[in-house]
Amino acid sequence: MKNLFTFDANSPLLFTQFYFWAFFALVFAGFALLQKKILLRNAFLCFASLFFYYKTSGLFLLILVFTTVFNFYQAQRMYHAGTEKQRRKDLLIGLTVNLFFLCYFKYAYFFTDIVNNIFGTDLRIFDAFAWMGNVLSGSQRFDVSNILLPVGISFYTFQNISYLMDIFRKRIEPVKEMLNFGFYVCFFPQLVAGPIVRASEFVPQIYKEYHLGRKQFGLAVFWIINGLAKKIILSDYIAVNFIDRVFNNPTMFSGFENLIALFGYSLQVYADFSGYTDIAIGVAMLMGFYLPKNFDSPYKATNPGNFWKRWHISLSKWLQDYLYIPMGGNRSATFATYLVILTIAIIALILSGSVWVGVIILLLAASLCYVAYKYPESRKKINTNLNLMNTMLIGGIWHGASWNFMIWGGLNGLGIVVYKFWKNWNVYLRVLILVTFTLFFLALNLTLSSPLFNIVAVWVGILLLGTSIRMIYKYLKEEQALFDGNCSFQFLETAWAVFQTFVFISFTRLFFRAGSNLNPAEANQTAWNTAKNMVNQIGGTWNFSQTGTMIYEYRSVFSLLLIGMIIHWLPENFKRRYRLLFAQMPLKVMVPVIVVAVFIIYQFITADLQTFIYFQF
Repeated sequence: MKNLFTFDANSPLLFTQFYFWAFFALVFAGFALLQKKILLRNAFLCFASLFFYYKTSGLFLLILVFTTVFNFYQAQRMYHAGTEKQRRKDLLIGLTVNLFFLCYFKYAYFFTDIVNNIFGTDLRIFDAFAWMGNVLSGSQRFDVSNILLPVGISFYTFQNISYLMDIFRKRIEPVKEMLNFGFYVCFFPQLVAGPIVRASEFVPQIYKEYHLGRKQFGLAVFWIINGLAKKIILSDYIAVNFIDRVFNNPTMFSGFENLIALFGYSLQVYADFSGYTDIAIGVAMLMGFYLPKNFDSPYKATNPGNFWKRWHISLSKWLQDYLYIPMGGNRSATFATYLVILTIAIIALILSGSVWVGVIILLLAASLCYVAYKYPESRKKINTNLNLMNTMLIGGIWHGASWNFMIWGGLNGLGIVVYKFWKNWNVYLRVLILVTFTLFFLALNLTLSSPLFNIVAVWVGILLLGTSIRMIYKYLKEEQALFDGNCSFQFLETAWAVFQTFVFISFTRLFFRAGSNLNPAEANQTAWNTAKNMVNQIGGTWNFSQTGTMIYEYRSVFSLLLIGMIIHWLPENFKRRYRLLFAQMPLKVMVPVIVVAVFIIYQFITADLQTFIYFQF
């Protein structure tokens, strides 16, 4: 009984555990009894969600409770403020408190490094909250030398910030009852890893009477089974049996194995995060609540910008509404734009340990600002791209204050900006540019013999080949030498664009994965070494003599990787049809199908259940 009701740091409550489904069965039973009494029902779900969070994060529950109570009353105070000045003051207080908790737990190591580097001190991390816990308990129960990150703090903090901002902008009215607001913030299916739910989308639902149609029930069950399959089969199994092994020791594996692990990680992180979202959507739907879509087949994206419209949609929209647009969006640059640039330059300087990195960023920004000032016709485009790069870099730092996350965010931003120019160039100019880059990197590689230059040269060469084929096709079509004008290769063009985008996104993930599961104190150096070793292996000399044996030894993993990507790339209409087919099955057919599916899924379960990757963010 003690284990059932106490927190175990070594075994947090996960959707993939039997304990969670027993917990949900009891919650659903209580919900069914109370579902007609809306306030009582919401209060019950609020306390059930708080218990779920306690089983996931222990006494960090107190932080969640405090921020929930604070934001409830702060929103009320701001809404009823008599003047615009007071409203702005209340908003500033609310944002400061929310960001304080987020920055304290997430960026304490980073800020300590800044102080030590600037003033030459040797300050150590000291957890003030753990110290207060020791004082109140009269013991040394809590370790004050490390600051642990509360699970889901980024998600519920962003949710609270969006709530305050929407009330300030008069898009919504504040929730009147504390327990209803607590239910909105703490609703357990999406509490610890999103999606980030806007008050305008979810609050109206908490006042509605419960309704679950037969079709909705079937869809809810489908999403739960689909999410479990993604998480346990496509994420955990390939991670434990291949991907983690390579990333933990890249030099022990060949260049081919490193490359497959890098591509495999893209499938793993998608299956892990979207699997969690699918389960959350299904569980919420069983209780009559609808969470927003968070993924839209992101590896069907034809360019980096399109990828970010399909990946972690709730975060992308949050950054767009509360960061990109306030900075000026695609209209102009504001004071915030330049403040963010300066901040990023300082962060880059601290993380890299090189003054030149910060200076280069500032010089690039200054050059762009000068061009924008000198040539007004280019000003709007330059301002848009500055705001976009700022947003992507801040998005990278949101994942963690380490150099690898900043590189990852910067590469994604650079990919979006470059594509915006690339799409406006004709195919002949593209070929000319790619020929130039190919020769340049081949010369660099021959001179310096660098694995990185080797990778870039090969990739630019592949791009050159595809673009050259497109140029030849365009020329022949224009000359009507081969085609009559009715022949189209649109499918091949789309597939080529999807392939390029997938490869680009996968390579940026080298920096994301390399340090994402590490303590902030060691993330920078370890992540850099991992990334460097993988680049050296991939860009080095390949020995194909053992490739066949290796593929055979990992045949189950490689088969799952292939199956997973094929399923992902299936047409959306086809997926919709089989979802509806499952949802409309008679119960006497659906039940045995569910039993068989669950039995198959749990054959892939690993010795230790893997936590969801985005828990740490």
